[in-house]
Amino acid sequence: MTQDKAISEPVIGPAIRKRRKQLKLTLQALCDKSGVSVGYLSQVERDNATPSLGTLAQIAAALEVGLDYFISASKPSDGLTRAGARPLFALDNSSLRYEALGADFPGSEMSGYVLHIPAGYTSETVSHEGEEMIFVLEGEIEQTLGAQTFRMGVGDCLHYSGETSHAWRNPTDQTARILWTGTLTVLNRKGAIELPELSQKQDA
Repeated sequence: MTQDKAISEPVIGPAIRKRRKQLKLTLQALCDKSGVSVGYLSQVERDNATPSLGTLAQIAAALEVGLDYFISASKPSDGLTRAGARPLFALDNSSLRYEALGADFPGSEMSGYVLHIPAGYTSETVSHEGEEMIFVLEGEIEQTLGAQTFRMGVGDCLHYSGETSHAWRNPTDQTARILWTGTLTVLNRKGAIELPELSQKQDA
């Protein structure tokens, strides 16, 4: 009985920290917006204190989310996606197609997508916080990481820090598919956040 209760309880601290980082807010900035003290908010993020519903509402408003973002308990089935049932979607002005794999439950840190990369697609070179892992499911890509370039085929995998400058391209005439996972947030329910390296370059 106690075990079932523990599973269904929402984990508020990590959810607040994750959303704060999505918005690129410092702890002090969130305190200024929410009217909650730095010391108390720090305890809440570390799950050493449980805010009242009123205080949680203040924090939620400062983070631009509803209370359900924190208090909706996730079920194991929320993280299940079925092959063939995941809709394809795209960001504006991009020929890249995505299938979302990860679940967006409060406190989740991972993102996961299957990327459908069209022939001739070339990305920008970027760097950012977090880490990434790519696994080639179909076709080939060229991945540049720092001063090195790797030709990657089916079954090849690369795990790297997002702080190392990186870019990729599909040099073939066939669509490639890769599994992308990482700690960098790509999309959230409040709107799309575009990965800069996925912006298509047009041939001159």
